[in-house]
Amino acid sequence: MIQLTPQQLAKTKLNLGCGSYPDPEALNVDVRAEASIDLQLDIDDPEQIASLPHGHYERIEMSHVLEHLDDVFGTMKACGVLLKPGGEFHIRVPHFSRGFTHAAHKHGFDISFPHYFDPKKTSFYLGPTLELVSMKLDWAIRPDLYREVASGWQVVVLKMMNAIFTPLANLSPGVCSRLWCYWVGGFEQIEFVFKKPIS
Repeated sequence: MIQLTPQQLAKTKLNLGCGSYPDPEALNVDVRAEASIDLQLDIDDPEQIASLPHGHYERIEMSHVLEHLDDVFGTMKACGVLLKPGGEFHIRVPHFSRGFTHAAHKHGFDISFPHYFDPKKTSFYLGPTLELVSMKLDWAIRPDLYREVASGWQVVVLKMMNAIFTPLANLSPGVCSRLWCYWVGGFEQIEFVFKKPIS
């Protein structure tokens, strides 16, 4: 097990794959040795993740990390060990309808992802056991970034389209994923919030 400093051990929030977006309230971990991280680990190596304190974290955040990894389910199992019972796991990943538009993405995700962590779904279950709290589709996650490739009026149109498509998709993410996500150019993100069961 990794020996953390008392300051690092005092943090019960874990930000895995923080990149350039550290959270001052979390233990910020990334594979790259940047000034903004607290700890350097290979997040694609479940053994390195599992070397953190078991059952210690009340919240784990992974924002746009899993799509870059080879061993998604090994990483999920390692994170499950780190969570306290009742702890939450917040994951943001590309929806499959846009997931492979980035050259570094190895995976796209859809609404079936939570089935792999539900032991009642025996044909899917790979573990750890996690309860789905919420799932949300987002059509455009950072419209402000479009300014690099779009003019001012185009950004306004994109924001208006996002204000329409995102709420419509979340009326039924399953229907959106199955029937109409490609009609609107795909969704940039799907967000999952899981909870580790208490018993």
